Amino acid sequence: MIFCRHIPCALLAQFIDWFWFYEDWQPSHRREHVLPDGTFELVIDLREKPRKLFDRGDENKYITYRHGWVSGTHSQYIIIDALPASSMIGAHFKPGGAAVFLDMPADEIRDRVVDLESIWGRGSRDLREQLLAAKSPSEKFHVLEQFFCALLARRKSELQRRVSWALHRFISEPRVGTFGDVVQDLGISHKHFIEQFRRQVGLTPKLFCRIQRFQEVLRKINAKQLVQGAQLAVDCGYFDQAHFVHDFQAFTGLNPSNYLGRQLEDPKFVTVERAR
Repeated sequence: MIFCRHIPCALLAQFIDWFWFYEDWQPSHRREHVLPDGTFELVIDLREKPRKLFDRGDENKYITYRHGWVSGTHSQYIIIDALPASSMIGAHFKPGGAAVFLDMPADEIRDRVVDLESIWGRGSRDLREQLLAAKSPSEKFHVLEQFFCALLARRKSELQRRVSWALHRFISEPRVGTFGDVVQDLGISHKHFIEQFRRQVGLTPKLFCRIQRFQEVLRKINAKQLVQGAQLAVDCGYFDQAHFVHDFQAFTGLNPSNYLGRQLEDPKFVTVERAR
């Protein structure tokens, strides 16, 4: 298996954390939960077999996607299939970073996975053809980088300074009460700030802060700093353990005990069904 990441050029780095690529992945499981992290993900499938997004309420129901899609900000986990010999490339956006590349407010893709052609039309097909023609991972990353640079040059939108400043606070201080403090410091109305934030990030500030607090829990678990639920709840700013368990189950579909041992190298992904 090949797996690699690429940090984009300075022009794109304010919007995109990294590009990623993998080839000939051989998973030991059939399905996985993708956990919310407060941002968008671009995925381009370099194989022809359709991929499945399963219904959380009835996992016998699913939607299929081919070739490319964008996963918006999510308020809960999503369930996807894991296929052998997969090959994909994509972009992991910074929180709020995808908005400048869209022709719609970010919250219109909240809790949705959207086919790429519905966003960028024929350009998405051309992009995939160029990626398939590129020989090496570095060449593929160059194609992806050029696509986003060209897209950015045609856009006049920019990140809202207030939202960007607030995002920095929320990410660095994922604690209860941060939202009210930030709005007070900005000196604008709650309603106006929430609208700006939602259009750029895709979530309300309150939900985004909940997800960041949850992500802090995952970081501590995966760094093996803390594994006891009660101590995690206190250290990550939850009111009590019941509140912590409620959020954890909403965002993972699992309780904390079941999560342990199921997480993959990237803690955003959790195995839920082993291959037979």
